[in-house]
Amino acid sequence: MKMRVGVFFGGRSVEHEVSVITAMQAAAALNRETYEAVPVYLTKDGGMFTGPGFETLKSYQNIPALLESGRQVCLARTDGRPALQACSKKLFGDKPVFLDAALPVAHGTFGEDGCLQGLFEMTELPYAGCDVLSSAICMDKPSSKALLRASGLRVLDDLVLEADRYNKSPEVVLNALETHYPYPVMVKPANLGSSVGINRADNRDRLQAALELAFSFSPRALIETALIHMREINCAVLGDGSKARASVCEEPVMTENYLSYRDKYQSGGKSGKQSGLSGQKRVIPADIPEEMAAEIQRLAVKAFQSLGCSGVARIDFLWDTLHDILYINELNTIPGSLAFYLWEKSGLPFDKLLDELIELAFARQRRRAGLTYSCDVNILQNAELKGKE
Repeated sequence: MKMRVGVFFGGRSVEHEVSVITAMQAAAALNRETYEAVPVYLTKDGGMFTGPGFETLKSYQNIPALLESGRQVCLARTDGRPALQACSKKLFGDKPVFLDAALPVAHGTFGEDGCLQGLFEMTELPYAGCDVLSSAICMDKPSSKALLRASGLRVLDDLVLEADRYNKSPEVVLNALETHYPYPVMVKPANLGSSVGINRADNRDRLQAALELAFSFSPRALIETALIHMREINCAVLGDGSKARASVCEEPVMTENYLSYRDKYQSGGKSGKQSGLSGQKRVIPADIPEEMAAEIQRLAVKAFQSLGCSGVARIDFLWDTLHDILYINELNTIPGSLAFYLWEKSGLPFDKLLDELIELAFARQRRRAGLTYSCDVNILQNAELKGKE
């Protein structure tokens, strides 16, 4: 019997469209002799839909028609098992779609930040990737950087600025920033990925504009000193806390002095079409010394395990070429295209990568099955309310 895997994608995120592409790539790569892929599309307003038409990328060119053709569902436990249940019963009723595992590929907020993972845990559905805590930590740049520092890993100095503080006295805040952080600086939303809302500022006007843009995406902004002579080098890690390995390294091709959203998703692949992060221009393996590649791989695994990650993640590094220093920039717990292009170059085909991700999901579920979550003490039998009932 085939294993039924729910592929969860979309969501309330600025990375919604990229997530759809990743989902179509992953669903197509699943071994159809072993798995039955069930597409579960999360709409931008929080709905959850499935149906036969949700399996092809072209269908998402007309989302209203696509939703009309499918059925809205919710994830719940039915007869002791996790299942997709119809939100409204049709004339003859809808049978639940039982799921054996989940493959979450919803990038960004409400998908990569622990929210979706919490739903899976509530319904006891084994799921690939990071758990609730590590997802939330890695999504929040200030939190992840603080823990990486505590683990002895090098990250850039930063300052976290609240939008409320800035809005009360913009001039005072700008003066303080200019005093402590000489130009150029990088300004980022505190909890977004895919380079959304990120800008480099080399004067006061651009700093103000960058802060206002970042605050339009997040109530907090992260300000870092910008490296003048810099190359970005990335690699992926696969595994969990007990065992993990790194892929080959890559160097994305940047058209600006930092890796922008346009570089990642709108530069086009060999076909000239947008194809997720796999279509981005890149050099694999990165043109760097072998010793540096080995050091990046070692640091990537350490960062992955230090933050409690599981499944596959991409760790992005900044190489200060002037001082020959490596900094960890961020961890992406649901990387674009699941970083399959890095694993293919490492000798692991996409379908085998997905096999390992699903096996890691079951391994974590088996470990948690032995934990105690409730106590058989009938406190309510003799409980009484004091005061007004």
